[in-house]
Amino acid sequence: MFSGFYASDLQSAMAGVIAASGAALVLPSLLDRQKNGHRQLIFAIAAILSLRYIWWRATETLAPAGLTLDCLFSWSFFALEAAALLSSLSAFTILSRTVSRTQEVEDHKDWWHPAPSPKVAIMIATYNETQEVLERTIVGAKASDHPNCEVLVLDDGRRDWLHDFCETRQVRYLRRPDNKGSKAGNINHALGVLGADPQPPDFIAVLDADFVPHRDFISRALALFHASDVGLVQTPQHFFNPDPIQHNLGLSRSYPDEQRFFFDHLQPSRDAWGIAFCCGTSSVVRWEAVQAVGGFPTESITEDFMLTLVLQASGFRTVYLNEALTEGLAPEGLKEYVTQRARWCLGLMQIARGGLGPLSDNRLRLRDRWSVIDSVFFWLTTFSFRLAAMTFPLLYWFFNITVVEASVADVVRYFGPYIIWVLFTLNLVSGGLIIPIVNDVSQLLGAIPITRAAIVGLIKPKGHPFSVTAKGGDRTKVVVQWRLMRPFLILAGLTLVGLLLGIFSDRFAFNDAGEGKIVILFWTVYNLIVLGVALTVCIELPRVERHFADQPERTVISVDGKLRRVWLTELAQETARIRGLELPIGTPIEIRIRSVGDMSAQVLDTTSDGVLLSLAPDPQSYEALLRRLYAEGSVPSVTSTRLSAILGDAVGRLGAR
Repeated sequence: MFSGFYASDLQSAMAGVIAASGAALVLPSLLDRQKNGHRQLIFAIAAILSLRYIWWRATETLAPAGLTLDCLFSWSFFALEAAALLSSLSAFTILSRTVSRTQEVEDHKDWWHPAPSPKVAIMIATYNETQEVLERTIVGAKASDHPNCEVLVLDDGRRDWLHDFCETRQVRYLRRPDNKGSKAGNINHALGVLGADPQPPDFIAVLDADFVPHRDFISRALALFHASDVGLVQTPQHFFNPDPIQHNLGLSRSYPDEQRFFFDHLQPSRDAWGIAFCCGTSSVVRWEAVQAVGGFPTESITEDFMLTLVLQASGFRTVYLNEALTEGLAPEGLKEYVTQRARWCLGLMQIARGGLGPLSDNRLRLRDRWSVIDSVFFWLTTFSFRLAAMTFPLLYWFFNITVVEASVADVVRYFGPYIIWVLFTLNLVSGGLIIPIVNDVSQLLGAIPITRAAIVGLIKPKGHPFSVTAKGGDRTKVVVQWRLMRPFLILAGLTLVGLLLGIFSDRFAFNDAGEGKIVILFWTVYNLIVLGVALTVCIELPRVERHFADQPERTVISVDGKLRRVWLTELAQETARIRGLELPIGTPIEIRIRSVGDMSAQVLDTTSDGVLLSLAPDPQSYEALLRRLYAEGSVPSVTSTRLSAILGDAVGRLGAR
């Protein structure tokens, strides 16, 4: 009788899951993610199901109040989960709107006519980047289609070779006697120099040393300054190399970089609410606005976010142009990747504790205060909850401490529709960017240092040095990041031991051999999968790829004075791949490349379908090649996903091991 009741209860619980799944299959063809009404409907449902779930957690799954370990850990885990869900509700509200400014750009191109074109100073801030990294950024900046630009290299590394290199490239070189204020101080020093010029610029563009602007970056960003209260225009960051998660999992061609959701979807939604913020590089600022606020703020190591708040407090808006107008280097190493995000977290906490914090007496609007609170909650709760989700099941297996007391039917009834609908909603508005296991791994990898940075930043906001994210360098060897891997190894080992104890022994978790154990069992198995993928990411694979032009094109080569038409299938700074040609290694040739011209080359190696060429361009051709590779083109990176492609790449990565 009881088994029949259990089956009936589970079948009843499945109704909600089936309904949510059915809607997720049918609605994408009926909804338009660019229509705010459609977005508000699906996010309202997501919020209702989230509140329904957390109410069930609060009223039916917690240990009874009392001086017990069950009560302590059950309620503490619930508190972390509730805080993370509150952060999600804030994100749902933000994502319920979106805006595109592309048509606004088209409507206001050259808004300054018949006056002369405004003067733009393109600032390239650098500290220790190599000539190879800087050269392509300088070439891209010089190739701007805006007629009145000056390129400046701001060298906080005070390198003589860079001074000489800038002279050969005919760009302005600036250095200062110290590094006070880090990047913001470097920019402020340049602002002082420009302010003393006979004709200061009307606008300044800020680029990190590794970010190459496309030809139309300046002209399209300037169009949005037609409104006099726009103080800053931010554009998205795209990357011509995969981040560590993409690369180490072999997903470079099927899964976007970890920042795509933020830049392509969250920032346009923030812009719709009027709370988009500066992200440092790839931004353009009105000279009048930055002078009005006394330059770039130096009170936080994330001067970009703070600049938006300072400008807003003075009456200047930040707007967002969601077009791929620059591309740069994502952190290539996992250590650098994690360090960068911990720095962002720390800087945000410094802002929250400062004079422009949400609880301070300042001139910020209510929505700006909400913007800061939303960011604080994201950094403070998302990563700490991910750690808790990995560790709390261990309390059950080793100490018989139950943190979630629930039947399988109730988990299916309340958690099932909630998670299915949230995943459907986020993937609908983002083009499929939220893949559960990969997304969890991206949070877990930096969870420990980010959680530490969040707590330390709130308690002690001052006195933290600026840490530059290393770019480039030798990435040709397999590197195991043992220090980052160690806690995941320990967690995986403990989880596996606990699981085996629970399966083969009644000595631990002996009081519950029923449904509670089944719930923890599935939770534990999922954690093992996530930890296994995290361990895989900690094994960094060699990086030998360069930026390729992946669209094959017809071209002409000359061999021994004879012309031949061939297919150019891949193009990089040093090499080119030709299809349908058989030549001995070492054969000299001439090749004609679109937008570059003729250059000398030599057969470097043979391939299955042709040859690999080593390019030998003269200085003029090399600069044209850099422009072709980095300053032209459309979206340079993967921006959406296909599950079949991800699974195929993942299987290929496992096979490579």
